[in-house]
Amino acid sequence: MAEWLKKHGVIQVALESTGVYWIPVYEVLDAQGFDMWLVNPAGLVRPDGRKSDVLDCQRLQQLMSLGLLSKSHRPTDAICELHSYVCSRQRLIWDQALCVQHMQKALQQMNVKLDSVLSDISGKSGMTIIEAVVAGERDARVLAKLCGRRVKRSESEIAATLLGNWRE
Repeated sequence: MAEWLKKHGVIQVALESTGVYWIPVYEVLDAQGFDMWLVNPAGLVRPDGRKSDVLDCQRLQQLMSLGLLSKSHRPTDAICELHSYVCSRQRLIWDQALCVQHMQKALQQMNVKLDSVLSDISGKSGMTIIEAVVAGERDARVLAKLCGRRVKRSESEIAATLLGNWRE
C-alpha cells in the first residue's frame, strides 16, 4: 500500500480513528514517511446523511484538500508502548479481582465464611487455606492452623468460619 501511494505521488494521508483498525495502517504509513493525519470521525458527518466507505473517503479527501480537517493528537511510539503496558496491567488487575470474587462466591456457596476473618483471601494465609482445601483437606482446625502469625483472629474463630458444606 505504501509503495502504491508513493508511486502515485501521495505525501499526505488522512485516516479516521474508528476502532483499532486504523492503527496498523497508520504505523506502516508513518514509518514510510507519509504526513499522517489522524481525524476524529465525529466531525466528518456528511450533510446529506448518506454513509459508505467510498463516500467517507471522498469526503476526507475533499476536506483535506480544502484544509478543513483538524489533526488529532497521536502520541509518540514510546508513549503508545507505555500505554499498552498500562492497559495490560489494568486488565490483569481487573481479571485478578474477578477471580477473587469467584473464589469468594464458591466459598460462600459452601457456607465457608473465610472472608469474614481474613481481610484478603488472596493473601498468603487465605491462599494457603484455599490450596489445602483444593488438595482435599476438610478439617477446620487443621485449616485454621495454616494461617500466618499476622492474622489477628484466633484459631478457634477461624476454624468456626471453615465449617462448611464440603462436597467432592
